[in-house]
Amino acid sequence: MKRKRAGYLEGIISIVVNIILFGLKYWAGIVSGSVALLADAWHTLTDSVSSIIVILGMRLSGKKADRKHPFGHGRWEQVSSILIAALLAMIAFNFLMESIELYKEHKAANFGTVAIVVTIASILAKEGMAQYAFYLEKKSGNKAVKADGWHHRSDALSSLLVLAGIFLGNYFWWIDSLLGVLISLLLLYAVYQILKESVDSILGHRPSPELIEEIKTLIEDYEQRDLLPHHFLLHEYGNHRELTFHIKVRGDCSIDYAHEIATRVEKLIKQEMDISATIHLEPYEAQ
Repeated sequence: MKRKRAGYLEGIISIVVNIILFGLKYWAGIVSGSVALLADAWHTLTDSVSSIIVILGMRLSGKKADRKHPFGHGRWEQVSSILIAALLAMIAFNFLMESIELYKEHKAANFGTVAIVVTIASILAKEGMAQYAFYLEKKSGNKAVKADGWHHRSDALSSLLVLAGIFLGNYFWWIDSLLGVLISLLLLYAVYQILKESVDSILGHRPSPELIEEIKTLIEDYEQRDLLPHHFLLHEYGNHRELTFHIKVRGDCSIDYAHEIATRVEKLIKQEMDISATIHLEPYEAQ
């Protein structure tokens, strides 16, 4: 599945489902007087905002390479993910402050059947959305879609905490405040996961051991000679990947012959793995 199509598909479905869930949760929060439910409702509404960011990111990242951006605009996906993380961080902070205020005022919620039904429906819907987003990410490799999936899952987990609080509310008056703190911590963990992956991708990183092994095997099977590839670095620009690495060759090779080997390997990697490779040649004797 194409990255752009995956982003649009996940984003549009997410917006529709989240608006419906927001209305149900907000209504249940008003009826029960639960700040945790009301906060959870606003959390759900922000999922729609993050989905809009995903869609905009897809539109921007789909622009072709130009003179100013020779590697294309694919990193708008990572920028979109960082914006989603920032949004989640603000939500987490608001949850934390509101929960502390609730505890200070000794306020308790009055949960009922409506709150239970709406919360269970939200858990099922949001976890379903998260699984769908992760599925699309695996098919397309779209990191912004994966980030939105984490947003869905954090909402499902926060609703799960609210459900637990509903059943414990009759025994502990402070359960609504505790739920707010726990939800904020879950959100902050999601922020950490999203930022770590997005920042690593922007900075550039070593390819996974599996990818390095696949490249080495590909070169050995094709060239049938003693080449020693090493020092792999990978830069990702959305669906465009730039790989640089070194290959050791015999010191008595002519420049033309060594260049011919490098060109063949670069074309092979592009053809078989859709990765643009740049190879630095060095003799075996080099340290």
